[in-house]
Amino acid sequence: MDRKVELLKEYYRGLPRDRAKIETYEHGFEYVEGMLTDGMTLEYGEASMAGLLYKYKFSNIPEGKMDELLLSHVRKARNVCLYFDDAANDLFCFNLDNNHKVNNTVIIPEMELAVRLLRDILTGLGCEPLVVASGRGYHLWCRLAGRVENGKLYDLMLRAMARTLYGLHQEGLDHNKIKANFYPDPRIQNTVSLRLFGSEHTKNKVFSRVFTGDALLDEEASWSAFENHMNCKTMDERAFHAAFATITGAV
Repeated sequence: MDRKVELLKEYYRGLPRDRAKIETYEHGFEYVEGMLTDGMTLEYGEASMAGLLYKYKFSNIPEGKMDELLLSHVRKARNVCLYFDDAANDLFCFNLDNNHKVNNTVIIPEMELAVRLLRDILTGLGCEPLVVASGRGYHLWCRLAGRVENGKLYDLMLRAMARTLYGLHQEGLDHNKIKANFYPDPRIQNTVSLRLFGSEHTKNKVFSRVFTGDALLDEEASWSAFENHMNCKTMDERAFHAAFATITGAV
């Protein structure tokens, strides 16, 4: 098996792999019929606003087929997006986007500060995130040694983000320019998915490079950082509960 596929399967081990959203430039009945093998089903398909990229949600995906999809993902033929477990997860992720409607294609000063503040907050809690550039913002992944109930993950993320936005306010910057989505989010967890590491962004076709806090790594170094995060930055259960108590004030 391709080494990068092995890394993806290990890093995202806790996410269900029997369903996925696929982003692809392939479309039409022939494409869908070719995908629907071994009991797979299509839940929906839609064209992007540009009319070039297509998004499909498939379920009942066999393990062998998922391996094929992940291989095409690391080869940049399509993007694989996975859904989070309904009850508990060993991953959580912040998706920060530029919410400015006029200039939404560049990293704005608010975003530069927000990602640094949030990274520092999480690191201070003992959960150093994997920070990945994504379009007009960043994904910040935190990996846990065991599964934690989604409500508790969401509570921690909400409070960490609130501290981040307050930090923007203290610096005289407009926190409304930052849009933050949380994964998992108990309110929408069955309807939204998130692209896995190793993809190219669908709009700017730029590889999802890792941000170290000082610079963006190149593709090869980003894969090394991804593996290192899994091996060295996975947070154990005791550390997570300590972080949760710190940020919520729980005893």
